[in-house]
Amino acid sequence: MNTEGKNFFDSIENVMNGLMQQTYLVKRHTATTVFLSGRLGKPLLVEGPAGVGKTALAGAMAGALGTQMIRLQCYPGLDESKTLYEWNYQKQLLHVQMQGSEADIFGPEFMLERPLLKAFRSSRPVVLLVDEIDKSEEELESFLLEALDDFQVTIPECGTVTANHRPYVVITSNRMRELSDALKRRCLYLHIDYPDQELERAVLNLRLPGIAERLTADIVDFVQQLRRLKLKKAPSIAESLDWARTLLLLGRDSIDPDLTRETLNVLLKYEDDIKVAAKELPTIVKSNGFVRKGEHSAGVPDEQTTTGGCNDPKLDRFDF
Repeated sequence: MNTEGKNFFDSIENVMNGLMQQTYLVKRHTATTVFLSGRLGKPLLVEGPAGVGKTALAGAMAGALGTQMIRLQCYPGLDESKTLYEWNYQKQLLHVQMQGSEADIFGPEFMLERPLLKAFRSSRPVVLLVDEIDKSEEELESFLLEALDDFQVTIPECGTVTANHRPYVVITSNRMRELSDALKRRCLYLHIDYPDQELERAVLNLRLPGIAERLTADIVDFVQQLRRLKLKKAPSIAESLDWARTLLLLGRDSIDPDLTRETLNVLLKYEDDIKVAAKELPTIVKSNGFVRKGEHSAGVPDEQTTTGGCNDPKLDRFDF
């Protein structure tokens, strides 16, 4: 842990500043929850739609702490052994060939650490990200509860392993299923939703220095309108950033109907959603006053198309 990381959990302000330095913009409510999670030693349970920055929060915390983020990606069929370790079969076979059938092949030297065991045996505190826990079965959830309660696990061949340092645990969920009350009781809860207009503009300006203010405004206005439609998967802040990079790559400083229609697939990931958006495009264009390439909005001279930056004093209030 670096010198700055040692002070990360000293105050809510330090949490806000630390995450800001990792280009993760936070509201005070979010910073307070992260602060309390660290000081109380409780896992942080983060829920919200896909792509709003749940995983990125864990990465930003690790960066601010100057430590490693270890990720346990959950999926259907993941069992407890795969979260802990696997045996190095090739090394075991080689040892048997060299030592004979009586060789001991179940020592620590033959073990491949998986995320949970790696976090427990780390020589310094790490951020342990249990990502998309709602994709796993309830049995795995129960096992993790027990392991994170005592910060120790039992391996039949090696005995009980107790964490050298308690990891900072971040658990994310997209709410594909309801999590158990037992898990929720043991965690501090944080919900992250789609950003509002002010936040989304701030994120684009921070992540894409020099982007034209007019282009930022067009992107945010359009994406905010898309999120009001009945879509299977609304565009997240990640898609907004991808679309902004796409438009910059195409050399644009504003958007127009034709360009928008051609690049909807950057924002939307389902054909049905693209069709819905294309159908509503004339209404959105009319309500937002988007113009065709080469035209300009009435009463807005070219000189007012300036470049944005990250000088907004309110940035420390945001998260994504």
